Amino acid sequence: MTKKLPFTYFAFIAFLFNTVLLSAQGLPGTTGKEYIIGDIEVTGISTYSKNTIITFTGLKNGERIALPGDRISAVIKKLWDLELFSDINFFITKIEGEKAFLEINIQEVPELNQARIEGVRKRKAEDLIKDNSLNPGAKVTENLITTTRNFITNKYRKDGFLNTKVLISTTPVKDTVPTNKVNMLVRIDKGDRVKVDKIRVEGNEQFSDGKVRAAMKNTKQKKFWRFWKRSKYIKNDYQEDKESIISKYKEKGYRDARITSDSLIVEDDNSVSLKLAIEEGNKYYFGDINFLGNSVYSDNQLARQLVIKKGDVYNGVLLEKQIADNTKPDANDLTNLYQNNGYLFSNIDAVETNVKNDTIDFEIRIREGKLVHFDHITVTGNDKTNDHVIYRILRTKPGQIYSKDLVVRTVREIGQLGFFDPEQLEPQFKNADPQAGTIDINYPVVEKGASQIELQGGFGGGGFVGTLGLAFSNFSIRNIFNKEAYSPLPMGDGQTLRIRAQASQFFQTYSLSFVEPWLGGKRPFQLSTSFSHTIQFLFNNRTRDVDRDSKFLITGGSIGIAKRLNWPDNYFTLSQAVSIQHYNLKNYNTRLFTFGNGSSNNLAYTIGINRNNTAVNPIFPTSGSEFNLIAKLSLPYSLWDGTDYSALAEERSDLLDEQLNLVNTDPSNTRIGEITTEIGEIDQERFDWLEYYKIKFDATWYTTLTKLGKQPLVLRTRAEYGFLGAYNNNRGNIPFERFFLGGDGLGATALDGREVVALRGYPNQSLIPLSRANDPDFIEDGATIYNKYSLELRYPITLKPSASIYMLAFLEGGASYDSFRGFNPFQLNRSAGAGLRIFMPAFGLLGIDFGYGFDPIPGTTGNNGWETHFIIGQQF
Repeated sequence: MTKKLPFTYFAFIAFLFNTVLLSAQGLPGTTGKEYIIGDIEVTGISTYSKNTIITFTGLKNGERIALPGDRISAVIKKLWDLELFSDINFFITKIEGEKAFLEINIQEVPELNQARIEGVRKRKAEDLIKDNSLNPGAKVTENLITTTRNFITNKYRKDGFLNTKVLISTTPVKDTVPTNKVNMLVRIDKGDRVKVDKIRVEGNEQFSDGKVRAAMKNTKQKKFWRFWKRSKYIKNDYQEDKESIISKYKEKGYRDARITSDSLIVEDDNSVSLKLAIEEGNKYYFGDINFLGNSVYSDNQLARQLVIKKGDVYNGVLLEKQIADNTKPDANDLTNLYQNNGYLFSNIDAVETNVKNDTIDFEIRIREGKLVHFDHITVTGNDKTNDHVIYRILRTKPGQIYSKDLVVRTVREIGQLGFFDPEQLEPQFKNADPQAGTIDINYPVVEKGASQIELQGGFGGGGFVGTLGLAFSNFSIRNIFNKEAYSPLPMGDGQTLRIRAQASQFFQTYSLSFVEPWLGGKRPFQLSTSFSHTIQFLFNNRTRDVDRDSKFLITGGSIGIAKRLNWPDNYFTLSQAVSIQHYNLKNYNTRLFTFGNGSSNNLAYTIGINRNNTAVNPIFPTSGSEFNLIAKLSLPYSLWDGTDYSALAEERSDLLDEQLNLVNTDPSNTRIGEITTEIGEIDQERFDWLEYYKIKFDATWYTTLTKLGKQPLVLRTRAEYGFLGAYNNNRGNIPFERFFLGGDGLGATALDGREVVALRGYPNQSLIPLSRANDPDFIEDGATIYNKYSLELRYPITLKPSASIYMLAFLEGGASYDSFRGFNPFQLNRSAGAGLRIFMPAFGLLGIDFGYGFDPIPGTTGNNGWETHFIIGQQF
């Protein structure tokens, strides 16, 4: 490739017209004489037409110019500046009187035919080609080659490959038709990642070497036991870690601490050592703290918000955060105190006014500014979701006093709708007018798929359990008869319609549900309805056989309402529902259901209180918490139905004793079967209308521990409890609505009202109460009490709207019980493992977990060992 000539060569090139160039044509030389351009020819390789090239030059036939002269020099410079040509030559082909005939010979910058990258995986190579715009047709300039080389080199150096080498070469494309295209080959030699062998610290007396190194969150020296953090050297991370060291000193009162020198020592090609010299300075304390410029809040109010008092150890980091904590948009700092109450343009600075011995006095200087109101509130980007679905949840209203807290809350609630990409929710402030005290705000949204196809499968509870469902999470029932609204279904009103079928070898369940989150459209008053039908066949857990002549039919429906509360705060929701289920047993004899032919009815009222302030992405929350307290209650029928349940309980107990005695002494006696029938008749009377109460509580916290790269490392902490009880102990606990612990949680709240509780590392529904661990006939009975605790560490690979992917590692423990008499919150079935989650809008959450059970399944010995839990789809 011919290199571009510098500007100082232009005059020399023009001069060559009279010497070398004209002599080559056999024409007389010129000495700056003026000529009229007779014609201009264009030769060489170019994809541009002759007229286009001449237009680029600005020269015209009939124009009078000096040859040589400044005009030609300017034309040559203009062509070079276009960066379209690799070589440019002017020739005078002939002179006729005052006319000069010119030829422009150009070589166009070659086009890229194909780029190929060697030395990295195919996927990485494709990303590099995309990042550097190495697309077919791109102009292969020196600038393109240089920027590509620098980009790749810097990219890998940031990842600790300090010895990365990048070689780029181009070769012309061979073709029968002459072309000006080249192939590019990029060879990458990353070398080995450079690791930090040692980090040496000098001058530190207040903190040990280990504490100084611990303050460095990104840069770590090599240790054989540190597998979660690589000891790679990355320059930018190292600079950040040096600031962290100084921050650690400032937190402990050492305001003047500084790093006086640091050096990098190359040990070999693959390792370096770092040497830091620290000057700690003296320890300081806060003195007087005075507030200036405040009229909205008193000194006492601001002092309480600041938290820091005279005599406290100086903490520069805390002081900065109490003034303005940029890491938390909802932080409890002075800036938010003003901005949450309308003073958007307020400014707060902490200024040292006096340093005496070891005490520092401060002035907190405040410029409050004018009270600001929202003016125009807009939402853009919602091409599927109707405006009213978004506007009705906005916390910010025109004319309202500005509040940063309300802006943050609005972003959270838009993200939690599930219709938009929460990672791209960034409010835009416009037309801020400090004099008028107004500001406009726009919420740009990016639509994502709101409907899901649920395809779910898993093994447990008797074999493969499959689910097929459709969930339309942004449905519009008012347009259901509007043909024009179908694309493919009427959408946009924020309603939810779900159709679902689930089946295994021993049960089938069909359900339909509908949710209107804003009944009436004015307030967040949610209406939900559902209908379901289940057929369950008798399953023998030991032989794994299914008896399809023995059926348990369940038909039911529910209607519920939920209302957002303003007390204790507006994160609370109160929900209530009434449900009814009819249980019909046909030849379904088990130890749990002693009346094999009969029916039961379950009329229940459910009330729940929920508090949810998780943020912002419902698929991957990074902060906040969620609490649920739910009570499901039946009517206390035994108070008025006139049945003597004490006598029934006594009669039943006598029959059981008689039956047990006959089984031990005369097992062929026909009286045994008669007793079974009599017990069934008693139980049919006990459970004709179910009487019970059921209490559940769960709490979940999300905490961002740190950031690895640009992504947050999040800890999810969860605790769950459940209890099923009876109003009348003589009537006893019902055989329905029980808790089944263990496995992946597939089929939760299905069948007879049971709660299927996941606990990874164990087979599905295998963690029965220890009290009946040796009685396999009771393995399917479920439990009346359970508790469960889990810690889950999550790290996202990507949170793009097309697919959100995150890795996880977990610790879990839980157990189930028959009564409080055997309850022991510390005697748990423990497990640990890792997994992966992929969320795609069309299919919901896909996941796989590998869990190791550290304890035996009740009734067995030895650790349970490894279990694989695989699900496709998200539970509804």
